[in-house]
Parts: sequence; structure tokens; C-alpha cells
Amino acid sequence: MGFSGWSAEAVEFFKGLQADNTKEYWSAHKAFYEASVAEPMAELLRELSGEFGPGRISRPYRDMRFSAGRSPYKTEIYAILDRGGYVKFSADGLTAALGYFAMTAAQLERYRRAVADETAGAQLAAVVTRLRAEGLEVGGAQTLKSAPRGYPRDHPRIELLRYRGAICWRQWAVAPWLSTAAAKDHVVGFLRTAAPLQRWLDQRVGPDPG
Repeated sequence: MGFSGWSAEAVEFFKGLQADNTKEYWSAHKAFYEASVAEPMAELLRELSGEFGPGRISRPYRDMRFSAGRSPYKTEIYAILDRGGYVKFSADGLTAALGYFAMTAAQLERYRRAVADETAGAQLAAVVTRLRAEGLEVGGAQTLKSAPRGYPRDHPRIELLRYRGAICWRQWAVAPWLSTAAAKDHVVGFLRTAAPLQRWLDQRVGPDPG
């Protein structure tokens, strides 16, 4: 069949779920969710897998053991790509992202050493500048209020040193193209443009073993 975007009705489904986050609403619309929200995401992931690796779709339910006081159903659907990448669809539109959202202590140490290094740090700074010039957002998932211990406050790359994660993202509001195959083109264009950040992180930081 192939990916053909998300319908206007899919947007309305999430608007309804935001307004009525109950088992009754979910049960009444579950079949629609599976056919018109989850299946398009699965189709998109299948088409992205050759270039960006397999993807995994989030569960629609929150784990209420760790979400006391929050709504039981997620008001978005998102997926993680194995080679780096994130795609989210909600009533607000479409989001694509990549990078290291949160780093372990060991990753953070490697990241900061690389940022402080004159060659590697300058490479990252140039990547960030270029991506922002392309209209993309770049930032830290979490950011320290001051310089990390052992680094001067006036370091030329202090902004990057303060990050506890490094991500790039782009958000698109709901538009007519969202219900067409052009939605895939937006995601692919973003992932290709932002790929230098993912490569830098993979080469200079990398996953923790084990």
C-alpha cells in the first residue's frame, strides 16, 4: 500500500484524546487508532528502514506505576529509529529529531572531552551553526545552569559544554501535505540534513558497552 500520511481525522482523534483521556474514549476509537494512526507510522518506518534502520513504535499507554496523576493514554505516537532518529505525530503536527537525548555519565564525560578538544569541538560547533542556518533547532535535552565542573565559564564552546544531551529537531504544524506521502519527504529531508550531528555523536561519544 505504501505510506500516504495521516488523515485530518487522525489529527481530530488526538484532539479528542486530549479532551477525553479515558478508557471509554480509547475503547471507542481503538480500531481507528490502529488503522489510521499506528499503521501509517508502521508504513513510514518500513519505507525509512533501508536508509535509517528499523524503527520501534511507542506503546500508546503510559505505565501508570510511574505516571501517577497523569493521563493514561499518550496524546501522540512516536517511533525511534535504530540508526538514530525520532518521528512523532500528534494533534500539533509532525516532529522529527535525532541525537543523544540523554547521556550516561560515561557518555557525558566523552562528550565534554570532545567538545573541549580544539579539533573535535570546532567540528561540532560548525555542525551546529550550519544546522541552525538551515532552520533547524539544536539544543540540549537538559542544560546545566553554569559550566560543568572542571571547565571554565568563559570557554568558547560553553553552550555546548552545558548540554547533558545533544539533539536536533524540526517541528511542522498541521498542513495539507501531512495527509500525503510528502510527510515522508519532510522526515527524510530532515534526517539527511541533520545526519552530521548524529555522525559526530556516534564517532566521538558512542553508546556505552554492555
